[in-house]
Amino acid sequence: MASLRMQPVLRSKVARRSLISTRSAHQLVVTSSPDPSHTPKPIIKYGPPTGGRSSDSGHTVTVFGCTGFLGRYLVQKLARQGTQVIVPYRDEDEKRPLKIMGDLGQIVPMEWDARNPDQIAECVKRSDVVYNLVGRDWETRNFKYEDVNVKAAGLIAEVSAAVNVPRLVHVSHLNAHPDSASAFYRSKYHGERAVRDAFPTATIVRPAQLYGYEDWLLNAIAQYPILFKLNEGKTKILPVHVMDVAAALDLMLNAPVTSVASTFALPGPVLHTFNSLASLVSSITLNPTSTAPTVPKQVAKLVATALNRGIWWPTISPDEIERKYIDDLGVEAFSTPNAEKVKSGWEEAYVTQTKGIDGEEVKSWKELDMIPDPIEEHAIKYLRRYRAATNYDIPVETGRHKPPKPYHVLP
Repeated sequence: MASLRMQPVLRSKVARRSLISTRSAHQLVVTSSPDPSHTPKPIIKYGPPTGGRSSDSGHTVTVFGCTGFLGRYLVQKLARQGTQVIVPYRDEDEKRPLKIMGDLGQIVPMEWDARNPDQIAECVKRSDVVYNLVGRDWETRNFKYEDVNVKAAGLIAEVSAAVNVPRLVHVSHLNAHPDSASAFYRSKYHGERAVRDAFPTATIVRPAQLYGYEDWLLNAIAQYPILFKLNEGKTKILPVHVMDVAAALDLMLNAPVTSVASTFALPGPVLHTFNSLASLVSSITLNPTSTAPTVPKQVAKLVATALNRGIWWPTISPDEIERKYIDDLGVEAFSTPNAEKVKSGWEEAYVTQTKGIDGEEVKSWKELDMIPDPIEEHAIKYLRRYRAATNYDIPVETGRHKPPKPYHVLP
C-alpha cells in the first residue's frame, strides 16, 4: 500500500527531472565556415555517449565515394555514433541495392551526377562536413583521370563553398606529385590544387596503398602474383589498413583545430617490397611462392593496353603498370644512415621534406594520436580463404602485442 501511495510523488519527480536538460562542454561543437559572413552553426550531441541509433551526434555529413572500398567503412563508423550520413550514389541499375553499412535511419541515399552542380548542391547544402572520397585509378571512355580526380573534386569543393559548408575533407594519395611518371598520381596532385583553390580551408588526406577484405593488394598477390613480379618485386610500399584510415577520417569530424586547412600523410608503419609481401602471403596461405617470370615493362604495358581495349570490365591499366615501378613517398625514412658519415658531418639523417599543396607542414598519425597496425596483424583474416581445406584452421602467430591506447580527445 505504501508503494501505491508513493507512485504519484515518484511520477512528479521524474517529470520535473525530464524538463531539465544538462549539457557538457564536450557535447557542443561550433562550426566555422570559409565565408566569414556565414553564421556559425552549433552542433549539440544527444543520447548515450556510446553512440548508436538511439543517439544523435548533431552532425550531418555527406560522403562522396561512399560505395568505394574506403567509403563503406567510413559511413559505418559515422552512422554508428549517431551521425546522419548523406550517401550520394551513381547507379544506373535501379534494381541493384545500395550496399552501405550503417544504423537504421541514419543513412540518406541521394542520386547524383559528378558533372551536375545542382545535384551536388542538393547533397551538401544540409551538411556541416563533406568528405570527398571519389577517385578513379583506371580510365574509361566516359571518365578520364582528369574528369574524376580533378574536375569532379574541384566542382564538389566549389559547390560546397558556395552553399557555405563549414568543412571539407578531400582524400588524395600518398604519392600525389606534379612530376610523377604516373598520370594517376599527377591527377591526384592537381585535384588537391583544384580543391584548395575553391575551398581554402579544406583538409587534404594522403593515404598509402590500402589493404582489407576487398583490397587489390593482398588478394591480387594471392590471385595474380605475376603482376607483383614487375620491377623484380623491388618496389617499396607502405601499406596501411583501411580501418585505420577510416578511423582517422572519423576523428577529423570532431577535431577541427587539428584538421582544418591541414594536409595529412597516412602511410603504413612497416616498409615492404612486393617480394616481402609475396613471402608474407605464401607464409599465411601455406602455398609456395609463385615462380612466375618477370615481364619487361614495355611488354606488360602492351598486354595491359590490349586487355583494356578488348574487355569492358576493369583488369589492369598501363598506368597501373607504371605505378608498379614507383616507390612510395617517405620510404627513405626507413633507411639506416651511415653512422660514421653522420658523425663526421658528411651525411645527415633523413628528414621528411614533404609539404602540403600550399606549403604547409604535413601532419601524420602522431597528430591524430593514432598508431596504425602493421599488415602482418591482419593479413590472416583476408588470406585464409586461399588456403587448402586440409590446413584451413592452422593458427598464425605474429609475435606482436599492441598495448591498450589511453583515452584522449583531439581539439
